Amino acid sequence: MDLVKQKRLAVLCAMTSALVWGLMWFPFRHMAEAGVSTATTSLMVYLVSIALGGVVFFDTYRRQLRFERVLVPLTLLYGWCNFSYTWAVSEGQVMRVLLLFYLSPLWTVFFSSLLLHERLTRRGWQVVAMSLTGCAVILYRPGLFDGALPLSTRAEWLALSGGVAFALGNVISRQAQGLPVPVKSASVWLGVAGFGLGALLVRGDLAEIGAVSGWQWLVLLALGATLLATSVISMHGLTILPATQVMTLMLMELVFAALSAYFLAGERMSLSEWAGGALIGGASLLSGGMTEKRRPTVPAPAPPAA
Repeated sequence: MDLVKQKRLAVLCAMTSALVWGLMWFPFRHMAEAGVSTATTSLMVYLVSIALGGVVFFDTYRRQLRFERVLVPLTLLYGWCNFSYTWAVSEGQVMRVLLLFYLSPLWTVFFSSLLLHERLTRRGWQVVAMSLTGCAVILYRPGLFDGALPLSTRAEWLALSGGVAFALGNVISRQAQGLPVPVKSASVWLGVAGFGLGALLVRGDLAEIGAVSGWQWLVLLALGATLLATSVISMHGLTILPATQVMTLMLMELVFAALSAYFLAGERMSLSEWAGGALIGGASLLSGGMTEKRRPTVPAPAPPAA
């Protein structure tokens, strides 16, 4: 396949991934409304992904699977990122959840500075300003400065924490660049399943798994296979396209989510949410090249001896 066709296929892969994640809220919310909690859905869906991934990537795991300490925080962070996101969209307003999650470039700046000793570039300051302004526009409501919390629902807190976990995971993952992508993907699947199981154990609802009906099992199997396929096609897009182009295409997730939430759930965005979303989306587009390594301080030369 020539390079032009490869790039077209990679663009299609990125767009497909954006479409899947822009629509993922619907089956999770539908399952929750049918009595299957997000914890049960996440546990079973990602167990399916783990099982199918073990078959699809068997040769990669056999040759390259190894334990590295960095996988522990990545499993926890990316696991919570995905679990909190699906939990949030299953019960909250889809676009508010997504926009709060897309504040992740703002948290990336903080963690890059703290852990990697990087400093903001001019573009980085623009990203921070746009993200903060967009967040303020979305969250502002009368009485906000009278002591009320800026986030009013559990779904909003979940979305915000998921974006923070995603940003920290991205920063830490720079220490795991030598690991194959299927290995990193397996750690994500394991993390989400772990949080789903943990939530069921805390609530004492393990019996809920046995109450899943036949058609619901089919939905869970289809979701697991879809997430695995999305991981594979996302990897293909990332290996061919520049990161900035991938980020631009993935922002189509916001468009797909807005349209699907409007037509499938009757959710409408207010003018302030549109304005804040435009700022946050613009900040995400500019998020490449936000930081640079701090230059080591060079001591001044000593004066010549008399």
